[in-house]
Formats: sequence, C-alpha cells, structure tokens
Amino acid sequence: MYRLWDALNEAKKLKWVDLTHAMDNTSPYWSGIPEGSVELSKTVFDWGNPMLECLIQTFKFPGQFGTHIDFPGHFIRGAALSESFTVKDAVYPLCVIDITDKVKEDCHYAVTRDDIKAYEEKYGQIPDGAFVALRTDWSKNWPDMNALSGIAEDGSENFPGWSLDALKYIYEDRNAAANGHETLDTDASAEAAKAEDLACERYVLEQGKLQIEVLNNLDQLPPAGAVLVALWPNFKYATGLPVRVFAVCEE
Repeated sequence: MYRLWDALNEAKKLKWVDLTHAMDNTSPYWSGIPEGSVELSKTVFDWGNPMLECLIQTFKFPGQFGTHIDFPGHFIRGAALSESFTVKDAVYPLCVIDITDKVKEDCHYAVTRDDIKAYEEKYGQIPDGAFVALRTDWSKNWPDMNALSGIAEDGSENFPGWSLDALKYIYEDRNAAANGHETLDTDASAEAAKAEDLACERYVLEQGKLQIEVLNNLDQLPPAGAVLVALWPNFKYATGLPVRVFAVCEE
C-alpha cells in the first residue's frame, strides 16, 4: 500500500555493513589535540537520585574523533561548516577503490589516476555525486595509534592514502560528492612530506566537498553498487563530527 514501507522491507533483506569504529575513552586521536579532550560516558546524574530514577551521562570529544566527517571550514577559513549540509547530503552511491595489494608492497602507496581508471574499466564510471572510498585495510590497525600512524623507529609516519592527482580526477572529471579512507589522514604520508602540508585534504575541502576519515569494514563491501549513509549530530558551526556510517549492498 505504501511504496516506501515496501521498499524498506526489501532493503532490510540486503546486507547492512557498519563502517564505523566503536569508540571509548582509550580510542586514539590526533596528538595535536590537547590531553583531556576526550571524556566519554561520564555519569552526571546517577541511579538513586530522589529527583528522578534515571541515568544521565555527558560526552566530551574533538570533532575529529574516531570515524568522523570533515566539513570544508576545517581547513578553509570562512568555508562551509556543519549547518550548511542537510540530510540529503547523507546518502550516496558508493564506489570502493581497492589498493590493498599495492599497500602490502609499499605502505606509502598513494592511489593514482590510473588506478581509478582501471577500476572504472572493470566496474563502470564513477557516478555523479558518488562517495569514493579508498580501501587499504589500514582499519585493521585500530585502535593502536602507533600502527595507524605507521610510526617507524626514527619517529616518522608511514601510511598509504590519496594522491592529489587521483582526487582531482574523481572531483573534476567525475563530480564525486565526497571521499573517504581508513587512515587518519587523506594524504599518503609520503605525499604530505613532499608537499610539507596536508595538500590533498586541503584540496578536497577547498572544493566544498566532504570527507570521512577512519572508515572501517570496507573489505566487506563490493567495489560498486552499494549505497552509503552517513549520519552526524545536528550541531551548528562544527568543523567535523564523529559520524555513524553504514552501507547497504547485495549479498
């Protein structure tokens, strides 16, 4: 009788994959954020209170904590923040670019334009308004901060990620809406070292696009055909927020 209800019943028969890391007070976050910035599930109203029998907690965390979304104003002064995006910006066709074999050979590997073109030869063109996720299997290092950062004996960071040329391809040639990755940063560590900046992340946000960092379980998804949903709290003026991300796909 109601088309959307029928569609929902059909959708629930599909595969649903949570792409979000669970977080607690020991979860890692960028070292530049002051110590004490994370305080989750602190009880401020406990059982046994004569006013009302219930439990209330408070949650303190940086916007860039765990699996999180970045808004343009995170890197671009005066650019759009969280209130500029609506629930229509929360659902995307999902493309998953798998570079795990290359990452096994070189932990600094940055996905290339040719890698994405090879993906399109197999799975079809990246659709307008897509979310393009980079699969590296780096999420398996969670929640070890040193492993996520690829800390070497000399203290350097070593991890894979995006190249600027690949990002220009998905945004300027294919009009993607957003990108995501399993690592803490957009830029492969070698690319960031060469640029002496997070030039890839800066480029994405300068285009007014969105990105989601520290994704999980991309290995459970097909390369193409899934739909990604990203949900974040409706806070104003946020540069970034923890996000609950999931995908729906065929079994």
